[in-house]
Amino acid sequence: MAEQLLFGAAVGFEAARAVSLLPEGHRSRRLHGHSFLANVRVALPDGWAAFPGAEVDQLRDRLAAAIGPLDYQHLNLQVDQPTDENLARWVRRQLDMRGIDTVGIQSTQHEGVDLDRNNHAHVWRRYVFQSAHQLPKVPPGHKCGTMHGHGFEVIIHANQDLGRSEISIDYDHLDALWAPIQQELDHSCLNDIPGLENPTSEMLSSWIWRRLKPQLPELSWVTVYETAACGAHFDGAHYRIWKELTFDSAVRLKQAPEGDKRRRVHGHTYTLRLHLNAPLDIVMGWTIDFGDVKEIFSPIFLK
Repeated sequence: MAEQLLFGAAVGFEAARAVSLLPEGHRSRRLHGHSFLANVRVALPDGWAAFPGAEVDQLRDRLAAAIGPLDYQHLNLQVDQPTDENLARWVRRQLDMRGIDTVGIQSTQHEGVDLDRNNHAHVWRRYVFQSAHQLPKVPPGHKCGTMHGHGFEVIIHANQDLGRSEISIDYDHLDALWAPIQQELDHSCLNDIPGLENPTSEMLSSWIWRRLKPQLPELSWVTVYETAACGAHFDGAHYRIWKELTFDSAVRLKQAPEGDKRRRVHGHTYTLRLHLNAPLDIVMGWTIDFGDVKEIFSPIFLK
């Protein structure tokens, strides 16, 4: 796979809306409001920004200008049927940029829509459950071999463009499909659930996929957060895991113009997320141990 550098930016806006496409009696048919978050990831050509290092700030300004007409507004006056999907499509048109990888609209902390590079709308909904587990296949002394627990998070992604309805997949529909799974997973020992005798993040993501896919043909992928810093994706065929690490460092953008505050030494708390695609180890039930990822990555990270 060819290397591609993507720049990202996110901007919030406050707005009201009513979605009349929804069934009679649905709460979102009434005028209501959200603190929305719009985000974009894009491959920018060389020289796009005023100077190297200014790309993210300029992209954020571009996004802020695009969503300006939505901030503190009645969205129905700007967008016909302002679902999260339609808002994301509207923002993409307003940006009018080449190289866009994704455009997203998040309407609450737990739900939103992402448009991929093919302009397909992936509706997503986040769920949380508290469970215990232990990994029976790990070597003696491995900390995950003891009984422990996590506040797991799961994100269900569904490709609206595979469906036939005129509205993006209703979040209530996802809630109804998830409810029996939540009942089974929450406040339980995962090892006691048939099919989860070896409950790694990878095995849990594929177990959820198998439960949901027959009822949700639009299912795109399942994301499992074992902790806030590591987890796994499964799309029905491929596994991908990630591990996050943070560091605090100083930086100075020497090519910024005179008088620009970014020329001064300043600092950030950075987050690095390492993604790994690998076949599933059938015996261990994972692609690679998160601990091994951290050990291999740390010498590079600590530089």
